[in-house]
Amino acid sequence: MRVLTTEQMREADRRTIEDIGLPSIVLMENAGRQTVAAMEAAFDALATSRVAVLCGRGNNGGDGFVVARTLAQRGVEAMVFLLGSVAEVQNDARINLEVLGRIGMTVIEITNAQEWELHFTEVSECDVIVDALLGTGLRGRLTGLFETVVADINELGVPVVAIDLPTGLSADTAELPGEAIEATMTVTLAAPKIPLVFPPADSRAGDLVIADIGIPAPILDELEGPHLELLTRERMQGILPTRAAESHKGDFGRVLIIAGSLGRTGAAHLAALGALRSGAGLVTVATPRSCLPILASMGAEYMTLPLDETPAGTVDFAALERILEFNADVMACGPGLGQDPGTSAFVHGLLERCGVPLVLDADALNAFASEPERLAGRDGVDVIITPHPGEMARLINGTVEAVQHDRLAHAREFATAHRVHVVLKGHRTVIAGPDGRSFVNLTGNAGMATGGTGDLLTGMIAAWFAQLLDAEAASKLSVYLHGAAGDLAAADEGQIALTASDVASRLGDAMLDLSGRARRDASD
Repeated sequence: MRVLTTEQMREADRRTIEDIGLPSIVLMENAGRQTVAAMEAAFDALATSRVAVLCGRGNNGGDGFVVARTLAQRGVEAMVFLLGSVAEVQNDARINLEVLGRIGMTVIEITNAQEWELHFTEVSECDVIVDALLGTGLRGRLTGLFETVVADINELGVPVVAIDLPTGLSADTAELPGEAIEATMTVTLAAPKIPLVFPPADSRAGDLVIADIGIPAPILDELEGPHLELLTRERMQGILPTRAAESHKGDFGRVLIIAGSLGRTGAAHLAALGALRSGAGLVTVATPRSCLPILASMGAEYMTLPLDETPAGTVDFAALERILEFNADVMACGPGLGQDPGTSAFVHGLLERCGVPLVLDADALNAFASEPERLAGRDGVDVIITPHPGEMARLINGTVEAVQHDRLAHAREFATAHRVHVVLKGHRTVIAGPDGRSFVNLTGNAGMATGGTGDLLTGMIAAWFAQLLDAEAASKLSVYLHGAAGDLAAADEGQIALTASDVASRLGDAMLDLSGRARRDASD
């Protein structure tokens, strides 16, 4: 599902109205009715609630007028407050405003702070508030009456349903320009917008509901401009493969994981576990010779390959030829690898000479921190990098704060400039490809901010790459399932106690959930 800018959303509206022939007032009607449907699903006691609908003068206010009328038709007590005068309301919103008058609903005009203060008690006594003030129409920050209203609403602690965007957010940025509604739920129209999926603005959206208002999917898919998609359950179901009854292990790829060093064998084990749990047919872990006995004792299902090592117990450059001769479909390199100069030289040589797809993580990325220009894809060899914000900051010679300020832009720019696929980990993991397409994931939780979860993901991506033979698809499915498994694990263990092994243990359940099959009971 596309995440749209303001300009793209306007173009989608225009094409639907002019090319398809669906009148704009029908889109407004659909928006209001879909919002009420979302409210009915979210609030069990809606039928006996009192609802305040706060409307602006534009189309977002028009959506609110439809919401008020629909609620009233269903027997819900709805009060309508217009921030502005009736004379200022135009076009489709005006038509829906006039309908309210014809069916006997009162619209209270609020044009200044004194009038708001006069009616605020009525709003505060309501059980639910609908925010239909501005939607995507804001430029800059709230001031004056709107700023006062939003601040007062936030102080109430009453559930708020925002239509399209919480008032105070700007549709084209995830920044918080100033005061903004703290919504309990946002019903966004046709497609999500940037501030609903990226921090810090996403914290104001509450539960996100995407309402189908009648804009055909092909119009959304074909829009020009930045291509950003949500990783949705439906799209991921289309990627998750099924297995033929006559399958054998050779059908599902041979994955080589180059990882581990003295004191860091756990990272190699977790990467291997991620690959095995993601269905790779054969997994081999190549690790420094002194680490091999420890690693081999940790997992019976993967094979091991001893490598020449540096005096520090890390992979040495001399191991490169053995790795290049190894028969693998995909290689992953980096977890627990260490940063000895000989190890960095090994990583550089691997990237320059490897003839199969590569997944690079952790210390394999740190090896390029002083020479990021060397970290680049080659014709015929796909490269996926999986940095966390700190590793990304080193690759761009910037700061973590700069990376986090615009995760999407940094991932996109690095991916296109270096011809690699970037999986920028963290809250709202971003995937960016060398073709400019990008994706954002909503699964996962803060409990996954613990050592080893990134190593697990590295192995998962390598395994799915070996099966799907598609770097973009492998990255998307891995990131989605990684987060989904983390959510299942957090439901059992809580976020604070969560470990990477907990996430690994729930990967099978996450796949069962995605495929629509019943998963085992956690208490079994």
